[in-house]
Amino acid sequence: MGESKRGLAAVPRGVWVLGIVSLCMDLSSELIHALLPLYLAAGLGLSMLSIGAIEGIAEATALIVKVFSGVLSDYFHRRKPLVVLGYGLAACTKIVFPLAPTVGWVVTARFADRVGKGIRGAPRDALIADITPADVRGASFGLRQALDTVGAVGGPLLAIAAIAAFAGNFQAAFWVAVVPAFIAVVLLVAGVDEPDRREVQGKKSAAKRLQFADAKRLGRRFVVVVAIAAVLTLARFSEAFLVLRARDVGLAITAAPWVMVAMSAVYAAVSYPAGSAADRGHGPKLLSAGLVSLVVADLVLAHAAGGAGAIFGSMLWGLHMGLTQGLLSALVAASAPADLRGTAFGVFNLVCGVALLAASVLAGWLWDAFGPQFTFYASAALTAAAWIGFLLYGRGAANLRKT
Repeated sequence: MGESKRGLAAVPRGVWVLGIVSLCMDLSSELIHALLPLYLAAGLGLSMLSIGAIEGIAEATALIVKVFSGVLSDYFHRRKPLVVLGYGLAACTKIVFPLAPTVGWVVTARFADRVGKGIRGAPRDALIADITPADVRGASFGLRQALDTVGAVGGPLLAIAAIAAFAGNFQAAFWVAVVPAFIAVVLLVAGVDEPDRREVQGKKSAAKRLQFADAKRLGRRFVVVVAIAAVLTLARFSEAFLVLRARDVGLAITAAPWVMVAMSAVYAAVSYPAGSAADRGHGPKLLSAGLVSLVVADLVLAHAAGGAGAIFGSMLWGLHMGLTQGLLSALVAASAPADLRGTAFGVFNLVCGVALLAASVLAGWLWDAFGPQFTFYASAALTAAAWIGFLLYGRGAANLRKT
């Protein structure tokens, strides 16, 4: 118990604030995301194809913006202004959803929300790396991920409560999302201080402008970490398929989102302990265990015959996420030079995002062509292959204590 308190006490105040900012914004965003597809389909009469196109364009835009925002944070030697801009833009979009008179306004707000996410993602992660001592880097990224995921659990629950309280009135429920979004921005502006670039990078590096040739300095270890993350992501498609599987095995539409709550709860519970263990040199074991847990999750979901099986499989999926996602971010921070962290996180997010889109398209095709069981079997096979490849080639790069 004492060790746990020492570990949490060692995490910088700024990381705690950024974690709470993520929690508040996720509460807001996930409330919107839980209700928006229903509103577009039932309230505004859009087809599923149109809804899918809207989501695809929005997410693809966020992926591209992440790279540019990361590079800009390195070029100008400033992270916080971009982080504030990203969160501020996302907060402003929350006002548009309840006021939107047409589909066009809703689509614009959704698009702007994803742009905001893209702007803030890489600079925020680089800022965490800048303010965190190397010996608690895993714990810091794990804590932020845990707090973020608490918001991901609370958002759908808040959506359920809001839509019930307002008797199915979507616009009234959307207003609830405005409050935590603006709390997040206020906390960020008042509670996070960006360190002097000269302290992080040294006077010479801080005075130098980023050039295209500097990308070569990211090095082999960074490439290996990104390759591990990309292969892992290719084996793991969108969590939306967890909800689809829950419906497929008999859960009612109103009950199916509970699989996301179960997944996110485990994700949140595991993220900080996993990050703390990574700081003690257990990164390779954590990634290995994360890959094994995903294989088991896929097999459980493939064989699920009812809601209990779908929920248990989703909890194992959350275990995989908690063991791997914070660790991978910490590895990016450890493997990139201090003055290239924004760029590194931008590239990392882009590669993983493209891999996730490819995996989700493949999963959708397999689902339509061969059925849901085959989809999860295929994911299990890809994950097993990734695990073998990691054991053979990637263990050295996964150790946070490696210099």
